Amino acid sequence: MHQGRTTLSKFLIQQLKGAPEQSDLAALLVDIAAAVKAISAMTAKGELGGVLGSLDSTNVQGETQKKLDVMADRAFINTFSMGGLVAGLASEENDDPIEIDPQDGSGRFLAVFDPLDGSSNIDVNVSVGSIFSVLRAPEGRAPVMADYLRPGSHQLAAGYAIYGPSTMFVLTVGKGTHGFTLDREVGNFILTHPHMQIPEDTSEFAINASNERFWEPPVQRYVLECKNGRTDVRERDFNMRWIASMVADIHRILMRGGVFMYPRDTKDPSKAGRLRLMYEANPMSYVVEQAGGIGSTGRVRILDIEPEQIHQRVPVIIGSRNEVERLERYHRDYDSGVDEKYSSPLFQERSLFAS
Repeated sequence: MHQGRTTLSKFLIQQLKGAPEQSDLAALLVDIAAAVKAISAMTAKGELGGVLGSLDSTNVQGETQKKLDVMADRAFINTFSMGGLVAGLASEENDDPIEIDPQDGSGRFLAVFDPLDGSSNIDVNVSVGSIFSVLRAPEGRAPVMADYLRPGSHQLAAGYAIYGPSTMFVLTVGKGTHGFTLDREVGNFILTHPHMQIPEDTSEFAINASNERFWEPPVQRYVLECKNGRTDVRERDFNMRWIASMVADIHRILMRGGVFMYPRDTKDPSKAGRLRLMYEANPMSYVVEQAGGIGSTGRVRILDIEPEQIHQRVPVIIGSRNEVERLERYHRDYDSGVDEKYSSPLFQERSLFAS
């Protein structure tokens, strides 16, 4: 029945052929897929599994933890601890990285992950996901913080899982972006979306419009032009989408194009952005760039950022190449004072959400 279908394990053997850490990296990604299967089973049970609702605790971000946040985090930590391939890990749910001491000292990798992205959607049965990033561990010693704080261009592998009507596992090892669907009957991830490509042009954008009054002018300019559609400079109508789960929004963009924005704003001036660089922006940018898109802050390429903290936040503009490049151009225009159109009173009056 399943003859000829490419499983995740078979695919990784082919993709990583000749790589220095071929067998170990393939084994680690299979381990990550095993954690994803466990989390998929938890999310599928919902209230029947007692996984819904919040706990009386917060994570390092000051966010209230959901039961499933903690359970997903534990699933990943247990998987990495038992696999013997990881020397250390860092997670959204833990203040500091966790050192793992494999009995044979063979942990060649560091894992950085968001165990459950979009957890505000859990209780209302909307798609959530997991995000992961793999870095090389230091040789001959235990990892220290500096080993984690490397630009996203140093990632060996990255990807995400989305727990929707079907569970998909999407990853890159630097040779394109590929999607696998969980066949629940046999328990295997099967290659269903090889060489995913994001269209360069799009007529969809994803942003939380309720924050418009806090956005910087270049983002306000871009969104206004999209909303004005065919009556303005874009000369075509756009649709806006917002799921409040980065995984779900980026997955839609991988499937059919679009641009996802969680830009810098003034809502909380102490934060440079909302999303975390190490375990959200970096892995998603790697996945998107390997599919022909761009990951940017609006001013710099995300994968080139030198991290300063494990939980560092950055602005994120990611998706179809031509739209991200347009947003980067608008940021340059704003920073250099070239175009003052979007700071005029007329702009404020035309803005649908202006206060």
